[in-house]
Amino acid sequence: MQKYFVNDNAQSNGDHEVHNEDCSWLPKPENRTDLEKHSNCKSAVLKAKNHYSQVNGCYFCSSECHTS
Repeated sequence: MQKYFVNDNAQSNGDHEVHNEDCSWLPKPENRTDLEKHSNCKSAVLKAKNHYSQVNGCYFCSSECHTS
């Protein structure tokens, strides 16, 4: 299980990206929301949708959940 976070700052296309705790692109603590631990990015993305309607997995750390 890994800890996941969602970026509170949207990308230029409106996506709020989900990152795992080891990602090189993890936002600063003041710019992210803790999604707690998950066994995969899919459940983390679902939880992030409780905060933001437009969510996507990070291309680098959550590629299986990256759709745009």
